[in-house]
Formats: sequence, C-alpha cells, structure tokens
Amino acid sequence: MTNDALNKEEFFGHPKALFILFFTEMWERFSFYGMKALLIFYLTKYHLFSDTSGNLLIGSYAALVYAVPVLGGFIADRYLGFRKAIVFGGIMLVLGHIGMAYEGNAATESITREITRDETALQIFYFSLSLIIVGVGFLKANISSLVGELYEKGDKRRDSGFTLFYMGINLGSFMATLICVWLGEKYGWSYGFGAAGVGMFFGLLTFISGRKLLMGKGESNNPSFLEKKSFGLKNEWLIYIGSVLSTLLFWQMVQNHDAVSWALKIAGGISFIYIVYYAATQLDGKARHQLIALTILIVFTIVFWALFEQAYTSMNLFADRILDRTIFGYEVSAGQFLSFNALFIILLAPVFAWIWPNLGKYNPNTAVKFALALAFVGLGFGALVMGINLSGAGKVAAIWLILAYFLHTCGELSLSPVGLSAVTKLSPAKIVGFMMGVWFLATASSEFIASILANIASVDTSNGTAPDLNLAKQSYLVLFEYLFYTGLGFGLLLLVLSPIIKKLMHGVDNELNN
Repeated sequence: MTNDALNKEEFFGHPKALFILFFTEMWERFSFYGMKALLIFYLTKYHLFSDTSGNLLIGSYAALVYAVPVLGGFIADRYLGFRKAIVFGGIMLVLGHIGMAYEGNAATESITREITRDETALQIFYFSLSLIIVGVGFLKANISSLVGELYEKGDKRRDSGFTLFYMGINLGSFMATLICVWLGEKYGWSYGFGAAGVGMFFGLLTFISGRKLLMGKGESNNPSFLEKKSFGLKNEWLIYIGSVLSTLLFWQMVQNHDAVSWALKIAGGISFIYIVYYAATQLDGKARHQLIALTILIVFTIVFWALFEQAYTSMNLFADRILDRTIFGYEVSAGQFLSFNALFIILLAPVFAWIWPNLGKYNPNTAVKFALALAFVGLGFGALVMGINLSGAGKVAAIWLILAYFLHTCGELSLSPVGLSAVTKLSPAKIVGFMMGVWFLATASSEFIASILANIASVDTSNGTAPDLNLAKQSYLVLFEYLFYTGLGFGLLLLVLSPIIKKLMHGVDNELNN
C-alpha cells in the first residue's frame, strides 16, 4: 500500500499511526509508573533507606529521567529523527527493567540500628536506573513530538489527538499501579519490577510493527550525516555507542544528589541561554513573542509538578503509614492509591475536552488554565490537611487522599494536555524537539525540588516503619499546609500575568482552546 493510501486511512477520525503511538506510550508508561510506584517502598522497606535518603534518590533519578530528553530531543532533531530515537530508547528501557528484576538480599538492622545492605544488588539497581534514564531520554520527548508531526499545521484534530495520546499514558499508569504494586508487595519486588519490563517489551514491539503506518514521519533530517563514517564507524553507530557509554556517568550521578543539582543548574542555564539566543537572532517579532510566552508557561509548570510529584514520595509514604486503607472491607495497598490519578484522568479527560470548547467566549486562555491547575493542586493538599485535622488520634480516612488525587487530576488536565500541544504550536519548527525536551527539563527541576520538599515530612523509621503515628501525622501536616499555600499563591500570580502572556501568544491561544 502506498503512503498516500495509508494517509487516507483513519481510525476514529485520526491517523492510524496515532494508535500505534498510543499503545507504545501506554506500555512504556506501564513500565515507568509500575516501577516508580514501587521505588520508595523498595528503598525504605527492603534496603532500609531512611525517608530522606529514599526521597533524594528518587528525586535524583526522576530529575535525570526528565532532564535527559533535552539531549534526546536535540539528537533526534539534528541527527537520528524521532523514529530511530524511539526504537533505541525502547531497547535501553527493556534492558534497564530486566536489571531491576534482580533484587538481591534484603537489608538487615541490628539491635544498635546498624544497617547492613547488599551493595552488589544496589549497584545493579543503580546501573539499571541509568539504562532507564537514557531510554526515557530518547523515547519520551520524541514520541510526543512525533504525535504532533502526524497532523498538518492548522489541523483541528491535533488537540483531540494529544488528548487521546494522553489517555494512553494514563491507561498504562492505571494498570501498572494496580498490577505491578500487587505483584511487588504480594510475591516479591522482582515480580513487580519484572512485570514493568514485560510491559516495555510489548511497547517496543508495538512501535516497530507499526512503522509503515508512520508514512515516513519521524525520519532523520540529516541521513547523509548518519551514513558518513568517523573513526571507521558510521556516525549513527557512534551516537548509539556514546549514548550507551553515558550510562556510566548516570550510574554515578543517580547516587549523588549534589551532582544532579549542579547538572540541572547547568542544563537549565544552557537551555535558557540557547532560547534567548535563538529568539534574538533567528526569529521575527511574532515568533519571538510566542517563544517567550511558552518559556514563561514552562517556568510555572516547575511549581505545579514539584507539588504534583509528591505522589511518589511523601504522599505514597503517607498512604502507607497514616491512612486507613480499608475500603469496603478490602485493604488497598498504599501504592495502589496512585491508580486513582490515572483512573480520574481516564474518566475526566473526555469531560474536560468537552467543557473547554463549549464554554465559548468564556473558555479560559492557556495561562488561566495553568493558574487553575496550580490552584487545584494546592487545594488537593488542603484536603489532606483537613483529613489530618479531622482524624483525631486515629488514622486518616482514605476518602481524603482520594479527594486529593481527584483535585490533582483536575489540575493535571488543566495543564498537561494543553501544555504538550502548546509546545508543538508555539515552538519554532526547527527546535520543536528541543523545546519538548525543555518542557521535560522543567519537570526534571520540579522532581528535584519535590524530593527536597518531601523531606519536610521525613519520619524516623525502624525497619522501614514509622513507630509513632501522631508524630508522623504532624510531620505530614506541616508539609501539606506549606504545599497548600504554595499552590494557591503561584496560581494567583499566574492569573495576574495571564493577559500579558495571552498577548504574547498572538492568537495561538485561540487554536489551543478550540
């Protein structure tokens, strides 16, 4: 079948390639969120890390996971193309999850509270994380950019296409937080991590099998460079070899929070300088204003995700230690509460997609939606504050955490889908991949900040458990109150700035809202 014939074939009004990307991302997110949901418990309960050490390790890992797409997007833009970058990233992810399935021996704590850990197992664990970091770096930003490439400029299906794609992400997350957490806690950590690896393998197979449906989209813009040889090898292979060798660097960095901090500062500084340089020398007035508007929006996403990503550290430990997890006579695993976020997205995404255009002239502009997102995430922590205050001397009712996830989901739906679409519409065509990477670099910064914030609620533990319920409740109360006021405060600030940002967008905001 010719590309023209394939191009005319649609499924539910969208290019068939969208659904290949949907299922690829679904399985990739299954592997990513399944593993991430188990991480804090694996570290604190199995290897007996303190809350502080566990939070910081997850912060370093998550920050690198979201920072490396800046490089992955740049390499795909300039050399590999989106398709090859996604395949290479998928292979690295499969290898990383295979390594995660090796758990080694559990740590032990002596009477004097001296902890003995299996250092060999930990080093395998750290190296596996480095493989996943590189894999996500090549896959995450580029698969989102490839979704945007499926639609011509001005195609009104683009936003709904991104919404469907986003639902694929959350379908994978929903399944993962139920299945991987259940396997990990009931049968052993290796089963939970191994299931995540199987999911990624299916994602890679899905993408490779659907190559024809991409109709040549996502191929290299510089094939002659890839074929050219340097040091006796094709440049394409040198890119792959260099990327594999970079895992040695990330292997060490993931164990060093300070190194990650400096790397983020340097990467953020270079990215900002490049954006300023590109805007000043390569763009005219309108395009320059649009890039400035996008950059301002990205800065505010750092605050949103720093609060939202408490889910995998402080909120996860809160669910394990403070929450009455019995629902209708069944005790829900702490990590399984993360599935409520994905479930609410699946249920609410069509509602939000219907509400915005039907508001007509009252449809809020993109900056206002981002402000609402910050308010929602703040209010989610307000629900947890209320739950703790009403709990008396006992545990907190599960409904408060579920309400928090509902409000956080409303915030996510107000920011993330329209944000992904905004990156593809407001970015100059030559640096779309790079700006998508910057979007994830902002998330990397927020992940790092989130781990520091989570340590406000660090609790002294013995063999991975918090011995004093009321003391632990007070620690989480201090954190959640702080996050409540932070979300509302930054939401109000962005609301004040929204008319200026709308003006800088030069009408693109109308496209995003239709």
